[in-house]
Amino acid sequence: MEELMPVCRLSYQNLNCHILLVLLLSQSACTGGERNVELLFTFGDEGSSAGQFRYIEDFAVDQYGDLYITDALNANVQKFKPDGTYISSFGHSKTSESLRKPEGIAIDEDGNIHVADYLTGLINKYSAAHQLLLTYSGYGNAEGKTQETEFMTFHQNGLLYVPEAGNSRISVFNKEGHFKYTFANKGFEPGQLKRPEAVKHNSKGLLYVADLGNHRVQVFDQYGDFIFLWGSEGNEAGQFRKPSGIAIDQYDNVYVAEIGNNRIQKFNSRGEFLYMFGKSGRSPGEFGNIHGITIGLNGLLYVADTANHRVQVFDVR
Repeated sequence: MEELMPVCRLSYQNLNCHILLVLLLSQSACTGGERNVELLFTFGDEGSSAGQFRYIEDFAVDQYGDLYITDALNANVQKFKPDGTYISSFGHSKTSESLRKPEGIAIDEDGNIHVADYLTGLINKYSAAHQLLLTYSGYGNAEGKTQETEFMTFHQNGLLYVPEAGNSRISVFNKEGHFKYTFANKGFEPGQLKRPEAVKHNSKGLLYVADLGNHRVQVFDQYGDFIFLWGSEGNEAGQFRKPSGIAIDQYDNVYVAEIGNNRIQKFNSRGEFLYMFGKSGRSPGEFGNIHGITIGLNGLLYVADTANHRVQVFDVR
């Protein structure tokens, strides 16, 4: 199936200094439907000052809808309001617990923020006031250690699921940092992984894993038992090139970002293709080295447009 790329309406509108762009795309030749994906605004640019980025990785959303964003090269976490207004930052210090390359981030049921460091294997637990409470795990391949950690999630069961690109597995911890178990190993068979980039869960507790090296999405239950998968390498609808970020909306629809294709595809919870949008570029609605994505409490899709040093925000409802 040929990808139907977005086209722009006649002009941009300035709404409170944000860019409004409407992207029109066909949902699928199979359904004949049409969907509108609306780019509401962007925020951020290149740099190391407040509200700037050098290498955006992933997002977490707190109970108030505020966004926490990891920046691997600035070695910090920045907090923003849902409209992109900068609030604060933390993690970058000169202590032994400082972040060196933060990537994965997730918030537990108590509002504490857990940040995984790709280089050290350490996971830092911060309070909602950004005070360091605990450091756990560490770099390695033994149980309880992690290697090249990526985009993680706190499940309804209270456990933290951490994808490890370096070990091609998922490690599981509780909110106190105690190791529980791992699942999956490196390979190409169903249930095996190759450099997993993200794990996120839906309302039923199913875990969706961006199996980056195998160019597919795999689904597991909370115990790590394989359920099903979809996708193969390519640029057609339902195919992937290096899937990275995963976001799941209130209806359990699954959004998958692809580093290799610089686009986002939307699927239902069974992995059935709905529509896609985006392409490589620097203009609004285009992406470069796309990484993490998330659905905010407002229902909007936030996209880490990493090479363009910005976050793009879409209405995909």
